[in-house]
Amino acid sequence: MNTTSILAKSLPASGAGITGRTNRRRRSFAKSKWPVLVLFLPPALLLFTVLVILPMGEAAWYSFYNWNGYGLPTQWVGWRNYQLVLRNSAFIQALINNGLIILVSLALQIPLALWLATMVTTRIRGALFFRLIFFLPYVLADVAAGMIWRFVYDGDFGLAAGIAHFFGFEAPFLLADRDTAMYAILAVVVWKYFGFHMMLFIAGLQAIDKSVLEAADIDGASGWQKFRLVTLPLLGSTVRLSVFFAVVGSLHLFDMIMPLTGGGPSNATQTIVTFLYNFGVTRMQIGFGSAVGVILFVICVTLAFSYKRIFMRHD
Repeated sequence: MNTTSILAKSLPASGAGITGRTNRRRRSFAKSKWPVLVLFLPPALLLFTVLVILPMGEAAWYSFYNWNGYGLPTQWVGWRNYQLVLRNSAFIQALINNGLIILVSLALQIPLALWLATMVTTRIRGALFFRLIFFLPYVLADVAAGMIWRFVYDGDFGLAAGIAHFFGFEAPFLLADRDTAMYAILAVVVWKYFGFHMMLFIAGLQAIDKSVLEAADIDGASGWQKFRLVTLPLLGSTVRLSVFFAVVGSLHLFDMIMPLTGGGPSNATQTIVTFLYNFGVTRMQIGFGSAVGVILFVICVTLAFSYKRIFMRHD
């Protein structure tokens, strides 16, 4: 018997041994997972059910009643609350405002964050200091940011009044004017949240292999060519994630608008969530507000799953 025949006879046995060891490891790993699942999964499912699933189901049920929040709902109105919401001009304005916030976030906030991220990741003096300064607005609470900017925009005693009086003209009341209030809020939104997206881009830039950029330099690529053809494609997953956060976050904007305008003047700065609060909670129209919440939930879920399926399926 030669060496080839000996190896040929020994291969199936060795292969079977390897397969057996692999199966035993898989079974032991599966057995080791069961205690973890039994110990941690039921409490998590219980909390998720009590705090998320049940409130969502209750909101959907209440949306079919004319209910003020006291006692049990008894006055069934069917789809009437949804019809009232969709016919309300303030709700239509809230949808437009949310769309405008998303547009500004995608057109201004994310490009600004990407540009600043590329600047502070280079080896310049004070890069860490600038990262801290740019990220500070995001750390600030939304309500606190709204109160600060309300004072800044104040036409009597705020920073805008001081600048206007310094140059010798009358100070504008930006938040009290229907034509300028939403634009003033959009400026605050860009200032508040661009730091978050900047940190995402910094993390993505630091994950790029430096040898790829060095190869582009050796090939004689300019700064713009290197960014457009090398850096930006390698940041694709980070950009898509940033856009996802910007869109979903824009739909939930509430805390910062309430101290700024409260949805006014004349509903000019309403968003879907402020509309829910102002027209549902404060007016004790819980059925109407629940219908708004269900519509917002459907919009968010549809956008989130559609975006992830279309743009993030390979991430």
